[in-house]
Amino acid sequence: MISTQIILNCIEELRNITKVNLAVFGLDGLPVASTFDSGDIAPELLTSFADSPADSQVIGKDHLLKVADENEPAYILVARGSNDEAYLIGKIAVSQLQQLITAYKERFDRNNFFQNLLMDNMLLVDVYNRAKKLHIDVVVPRVVYIIETRTEKDTTAMEFLRGMFSSQSGDFITAVDESSVILIKSLEEGDGSEVIEQTAQTIVDMMSTEIMMNVRVAYGTVVQELKDVSKSYKEAMMALDVGKIFYVEKKVNSYGSLGIGRLIYQLPANLCRIFIEEIFGDNDPGNFDEEIVTTVNKFFENNLNVSETSRQLFVHRNTLVYRVEKLQKSTGLDVRTFDDALTFKIAMMVYNYMRYLNLLDK
Repeated sequence: MISTQIILNCIEELRNITKVNLAVFGLDGLPVASTFDSGDIAPELLTSFADSPADSQVIGKDHLLKVADENEPAYILVARGSNDEAYLIGKIAVSQLQQLITAYKERFDRNNFFQNLLMDNMLLVDVYNRAKKLHIDVVVPRVVYIIETRTEKDTTAMEFLRGMFSSQSGDFITAVDESSVILIKSLEEGDGSEVIEQTAQTIVDMMSTEIMMNVRVAYGTVVQELKDVSKSYKEAMMALDVGKIFYVEKKVNSYGSLGIGRLIYQLPANLCRIFIEEIFGDNDPGNFDEEIVTTVNKFFENNLNVSETSRQLFVHRNTLVYRVEKLQKSTGLDVRTFDDALTFKIAMMVYNYMRYLNLLDK
């Protein structure tokens, strides 16, 4: 049902325009919202009217009208005034409230529909039938974004995103847990990967500057039909996880550009353990000197270029070589060679994945 505040806003706006006081009651005769002191209206009169077949009734200076929801009474509206104008304003108020009920029910039904669609909780025939009933286009290119807010039970992110993306454009905002928001984005013909990536980056930038919220965004591949939206959602979920494990510095991760991280993410845990033991033996990569690890990562970023790496780290070339050789002594890997650099890079990614799995088990 509509919130009390929404009902109050509706009748107050009408009162301000027409100068006719309005009140809304439940079918039990209890007040919901009012623009005047409606305590003089007996609840038993309202309940009696609610049970009667009549759609309207006049009691003294009050016009009583029923607000219907799918042809069933939902509320009782009272328009106070002894003339026909009050009755007319009451009819307008009833129409407004009934439209609000329909809009809010459709929004709720859409939310429920998309949540079940994302979680694969619907039969294919139900997808098409409910989409038709909710006026949702079936054949439209769409992509799913997951915006991780890391803030539980905070509606700020959802409301902000609803302001950025309009349902009139075919976009939809929902959530299936308390720490992330899901955007199902409809695309125009010709929207390519650059547009999709830019949308994700815009979300990160806008939420950072406008509501001071640090978020991560991940998205799946484009699907052409509504029934495949869950596929894009699962891809976005994987992109989010892989990004948090292997690409911590990135705020936006795409399923289509996860690289070797996606491959490692799908490896069995026991195979990962064997590989780590084979490469590092008794050494725990978590105990490596942080300075050396930072140096090696920067070395990789610069395509194994010693001169450029030492320049960016503001260290002498010999210092860089010393750190690399120190790592070689403990691991047997000389990261100045391509094969050993590749082995070390993959081994560290596998190690980070194992740490992630261990945290999930706790």
